[in-house]
Order: sequence, then structure tokens, then C-alpha cells
Amino acid sequence: MSLFEPNPPTPPGDARRPLADRMRPETLEEFVGQAHILGPGKALRAQIERDELASMILWGPPGSGKTTLATIVARRTRSDFVRFSAVLAGIKEIKEVMAAAEKSRHYGWRTILFIDEIHRFNKAQQDAFLPYVERGDVVLIGATTENPSFEVNSALLSRAKVYMLSPLSTDEVLELLHRALRDEVRGLGKERVVVSEEVLRQIAIFSNGDARSAYNTLEAAVAAAPRDEQGRALVTESVAEDAIQRKMLLYDKAGEEHYNLISALHKSVRNSDPDAALYWLGRMLEAGEDPLYVARRLIRMASEDIGLADPQALAVSVAAMQAVHFVGMPEGNLALAQAAVYLALAPKSNALYSGYGEVQRDAQRTVAEPVPLHLRNPVTGLMAHLGYGRDYQYAHDAPDRLTNMACLPESLRGRRYYVPTEEGFEKKLREKLQALEEWRKKHATT
Repeated sequence: MSLFEPNPPTPPGDARRPLADRMRPETLEEFVGQAHILGPGKALRAQIERDELASMILWGPPGSGKTTLATIVARRTRSDFVRFSAVLAGIKEIKEVMAAAEKSRHYGWRTILFIDEIHRFNKAQQDAFLPYVERGDVVLIGATTENPSFEVNSALLSRAKVYMLSPLSTDEVLELLHRALRDEVRGLGKERVVVSEEVLRQIAIFSNGDARSAYNTLEAAVAAAPRDEQGRALVTESVAEDAIQRKMLLYDKAGEEHYNLISALHKSVRNSDPDAALYWLGRMLEAGEDPLYVARRLIRMASEDIGLADPQALAVSVAAMQAVHFVGMPEGNLALAQAAVYLALAPKSNALYSGYGEVQRDAQRTVAEPVPLHLRNPVTGLMAHLGYGRDYQYAHDAPDRLTNMACLPESLRGRRYYVPTEEGFEKKLREKLQALEEWRKKHATT
């Protein structure tokens, strides 16, 4: 079979095909999600509708619709559409495809080349496409789950527009599951599935934005479900748990329980209770919460409830976020657990939180005074003539590396925002501030 020959057609209701493949949207109207690039009036949607595509890279997590978009393009285009798998192809196959595309172009026929998992091609293999993309012999559509800035040849990347796809929301996945249950041709409509909205939503939550994963879980659950006297498939909570292979915890990432659990985690950390912090963290992660959301909240706790009482708390939290991003889940859950326990046991201070709150209030309720002239940089002669930088005291030239120069606006002179506690490292900072205050009193000008 030639690489240019289309895949043999399969009946839309072919039960041998996985549900996720059977339910793949065939038109833009059926496509769910990615409104930021496919909504009405968006450039990519217009290109697809007009069949005037330019080379592009579709970057997004599994199940977000990259291959589906390519399938929709294949159905709409009047060009040769060639699917190419980076897992199966080598330089020899690439050259064959490119030679055929070049020949087609001479006859006035365009070739659209879809490369799934383009990040799996090495740099030399990617270079083989470059001249053909540059000359317009092919329109390249690459799909990748990896950051194209690191995984795609920079020369190739500069000739393609990158579109970033997002994980589907729980409601979007739920919409797809309902569609599958209704569809009697491509979906599970003939199975007459009986399933509660709560169980269906939990399946959507556990998919973590991956439509393929949600379809696979639903299909497995329906296949394993017992039938009643009317032949209906009864997908109960226990059946769904078997399909997911984990207990379905009560949780809704968009509902009240989401906020209840993150509140419990935050308050357990603030109360220096590592066991409770670990428990609530585990409840969230095991229920399918986005680990990067948890990481963001831990970073907030590090600044809000610990601050400079332990400056390492922020570094530990950021490192946990980077670890989750780098290794993914479930391996990343221990990095988050490490950060949660560290924060719970760290000395506590809300001095920074309170101080910044005072700054916010002053910024909103006081006159926005201009920066004092002595703190401005005289970057031009006119500025120097107007007094910019005049009377500025350079601390490094002072004997004690200190001066009594005022740095706040006139109306806020003497205002104290940051008041360190006696906890952890802040005790040293408090001593430092007291020493600075005593020095300034001693060297005050009269």
C-alpha cells in the first residue's frame, strides 16, 4: 500500500474499533473544547473552513483533540492528506513521501502531511522535512505532547504556527460521555446504559481532561456491567470503580468539595499538622485533582503563612511544582507530599502577608505621590537639570553601608509595613531591623 493511499474505510458503527475512535468528531461543529483556537472567528477555524492551511504544530496533552483536528482537516481538504507516524517511520520513508509531494506540487496538487508524535523524530529526521516545508511542497501539521521549543527543530518551528491545546474541562468530557451514551450508530446507545449523573461525572473527573481515557473507562464499565431483565447495562459506582481500578472518592474539581478540601489542606499546614496536611493532600490527588493546581496553592501557603520565617519554604514548594511538571503523575505526588509536610513543620509567620495587605490598602486610599527626586535616575541632561538624583546617598560609599536617606513618599514617612515575628529566621530579621533603627536614630540629622 502506498503511503498516499487512504486508510481503508470502516463502517461508523464497527464494534471492533474502540469507542474513542468511533466517537471521534468528524466536523468542527462536533468538536468539543479548544474554543480559544477553534471558536467562531478564530484564525485556525477559518483556515480549516477555507481549506487554506499553513504549517502548524499542535501542542497539547493526550486526549485534547490533536489527532481529531487532523482527521477533520483530512475530511475537508481537497489536497492529498498523508498520515505519518514518527514511531514507525524513518529517513527512507520520509524521503519517499517528500519525493511524491514534490511531484504532486509540480502538477498543481497540494500535500498536507500530518505527523503524529513529531517529537519522536530526531533532529536529522526533522531536518529532512525542512526544504519541502520551506518551498511549500507540503503543509506540515505536527502533533506533540512535548514542548515544541525543546523537541522540534528551531528552523522547522520558525516556519510553523504553534497552537497550544488545553486539557478538556470536566463538563466538556461529560458532554462527550453523554453523546456516546445517546449515539446508537457510533456509540453505546444500543446498550441502553443506566448510569447516574454522579458516576458519569466521576469518570469525567478521573480522565483529567483526556477524552480518550474517559471513553475507554466508560466502554470498559459498560462491557463489565451486569444486565437487568430488560437487557439494560447497569453501570453502578462499584462497576465504574473496577473500570477505573481505584475507589471513586466524592470530589468535584469545579464544585464545593474542591474548595472544602483545599481549605482543609491550607488550614492544616497553617496549624502545623503534617498528618492532616498529608491526608487532605492525598484526598485531592487520589480523587483526580490537577497536581499543578495543588502545587500553586502550596506556593501560596509558603508565602502567606511562612514567609521569611523560613525562606526555604518557597524554594521547596517551587521545586515540588517543577518536579511534578518534569516527571508527571503519579511519581510527582511524593514531591507534593514532601512540600506539604515541610510547610506544615516550618515556623509560621504572616508578617509578609499582613505587610503587603497594608501596602495594598495604602496604594488604594492614599494619593499616588510622585517618586522623590533623589530616588530618580537622571538618564538625560534635562533630568539632571530638573533635580533627578540630586542628594541621592549611595549606601556602598557610606562607612557602615547605611544612610539616613528617606525612601518613602513624604506622606508615608515612618510607615512600617513589614514587622517580623520571633519565629524561625524572622527572629534574626527582627534583630536586624532593630539594629538598623538604632543606627538611624544615632545618626539622625538635627
